[in-house]
Amino acid sequence: MLYTTPISHGRWRVAAIACALSGAILLAGCGKKEETQAAVGQVIAHVGPDDVTQQELDNELRLANVPADKRSDAIVKAALTRIVERKYLVQQALAAKLDREPTVHLDLLRSREQILAGAFVQRDLSSKMSTISKNEIDSYIQAHPKQFDKRELFQIEQISFTPPKDLNALAAETKDDKTLDQVEGKLNEMNIKFSRGTTTLDSATMPAEMLQALDAKKADDVFFIRSPTSASYFKVQSVDATPLTGDDADQFAKREVRAEIGRKGAQQITEAALANAKYEGDYARVMALPTPGAAGAAPPAGGEPPAGAAPAVGGEPSAGATQTTEKPADNSQKEQPKN
Repeated sequence: MLYTTPISHGRWRVAAIACALSGAILLAGCGKKEETQAAVGQVIAHVGPDDVTQQELDNELRLANVPADKRSDAIVKAALTRIVERKYLVQQALAAKLDREPTVHLDLLRSREQILAGAFVQRDLSSKMSTISKNEIDSYIQAHPKQFDKRELFQIEQISFTPPKDLNALAAETKDDKTLDQVEGKLNEMNIKFSRGTTTLDSATMPAEMLQALDAKKADDVFFIRSPTSASYFKVQSVDATPLTGDDADQFAKREVRAEIGRKGAQQITEAALANAKYEGDYARVMALPTPGAAGAAPPAGGEPPAGAAPAVGGEPSAGATQTTEKPADNSQKEQPKN
């Protein structure tokens, strides 16, 4: 019995809160003094007593990921309209004294914390990522042969479908199946709609646990993997050795090193934050509990899958587990290397 485990997503993202009313009130609360000190030429509009500056418009377009060469009149108009609407709504909210309501005050505090925290993480990671050396890239390549010199492409045939509510029943029906035709027959009997086709899995971008399972495969193994919205049964048809070398290998390794720096940085921040915190009352007990669903460890032979893991054919899915692994056809967790 073989199992695959979910992909870990320990990535930080910078939240851009531009349209929410609470974020708008936050901007208004930053003080009028700084705005009034702006040069006369930087003011591009007025909304009642408030000014709109060129810097604000540029920042709105930055948050919308609009590059300078794509800022047409229509796009600029839409961005400026959003700013005008936001400032108008802030004025109305302040007139209604919404900023004095407890929940709004907490939302403002949370928005400020998110923006400052995200800015710090982004600056910290950018600094670390800008100093990646050639030795680090070479060391990564040597330490991960399955992504480079021994890279393999797995040609698979798969059956994809939306997971039914009673996945246990489906697992029981297919536990002894050795072919996709048998699986297809069971899905038809259970009136589960599906699609069948072929795709390619790349060992360079595959989660380590999944690659380990595929390397240990037998000829008649049928694998099963699912996420909250999709599921797939698949069989490996062939495996092709496709080494990744030269500049393509260097660029892919650099991206992977950057991603690893991001994951380690996120973990270090979490550990530092928790070590710096003190808890009152029953929260000390709550925070001392082990983190549930620590996925990533491969199960022992013949053992049960770890919490949160998606079982292969013949295994019982863990009750209530939230899956994060995408089906093979949607293997987009990492950017594909160039061949």
